Amino acid sequence: MALNLLLLGLLMNIYVFTADAQSVGVCYGTVANNLPLPREVVSLYIRNRITRMRIYAPRSDILEALRGTNIELILDVPNVSLEKLTNPNLATDWVRNNVLNYPDVRFRYISVGNEVDPNNGDTRQFVGFVLPAMRNVQNALRAAGRANQIKVSTATYTGLLSKSYPPSEGVFNESVLSFIQPIITFLAQNGSPMLANIYPYFAHIGPPALPDLPFALFTRTTPAYSDQGRPYFNLFDAMYDAHYVAQSRLGGGNVEIVVSESGWPSFGDTFARLGNAGTYYRKLISHVKSSRGTPARPGRSIETYLFAMFNENLKPGKETEKHFGVFFLNQTSKYQLSF
Repeated sequence: MALNLLLLGLLMNIYVFTADAQSVGVCYGTVANNLPLPREVVSLYIRNRITRMRIYAPRSDILEALRGTNIELILDVPNVSLEKLTNPNLATDWVRNNVLNYPDVRFRYISVGNEVDPNNGDTRQFVGFVLPAMRNVQNALRAAGRANQIKVSTATYTGLLSKSYPPSEGVFNESVLSFIQPIITFLAQNGSPMLANIYPYFAHIGPPALPDLPFALFTRTTPAYSDQGRPYFNLFDAMYDAHYVAQSRLGGGNVEIVVSESGWPSFGDTFARLGNAGTYYRKLISHVKSSRGTPARPGRSIETYLFAMFNENLKPGKETEKHFGVFFLNQTSKYQLSF
């Protein structure tokens, strides 16, 4: 019996290590009218050994397709639903309808809102709803006995920082402190990660533009600069560390950062090319799956979600926004990535 228990313990340790090592997921955006059916997409994840997914709103057809799979899920509360979830009863209903009713779906995080920014006219209206909705979703999960398995967070982005260079001087803009500091406190109190969308592509094109393309694409062989004796070879690490330093100033030193989006477009401007995008995705996967970590946070893999599974032909904004897919619509790989 003792030997059997020892073997079981070893197998569990191997399983946990392996699951943790598979740190790369892919975001499944659906702002398009030409995508494969959800069950086909889920099969594509499984065939390519992609074990983590993010979706931006609860969709019953996607959740049904995920039943019984090993795919872990980030499920978003869309910004337009945030106000409704400031009502505790409606938040309880949301959790029941979209989480508890799918006991055989592996929910990992609930992202309550995406890139809500007090300084952005498109999302400023949602600022006052994020934290109350987070608390209500957390309470609903706790009441259902799921709060230890499913963590509640929100997806932010580096646009909230007023300074990110050098990374050791990263700091949030004063105008967002009343918004972000209570969120960081909530995350620390509940053992939840900060979800952060990190895009070296957007930092590279600016404004202001950062002209060092190899720094953005992970292809520099010498450091771009050193910060407090730490050499920085790539822009992703610099952005990640600046975000970590900024949240540490507000009590978030023990709050892990999950990179909830990162990607590079393949079409739409001078730098949005297949070659650049392929290089970025391949190098990013290798980097975050290794145990190198970042200069300020070494010795760890970084849970990261590529954006996105497919091009989205109905995305608003610049043409590049439509061209972040890592698979073609016929479900063949655009970049031959190993997840």
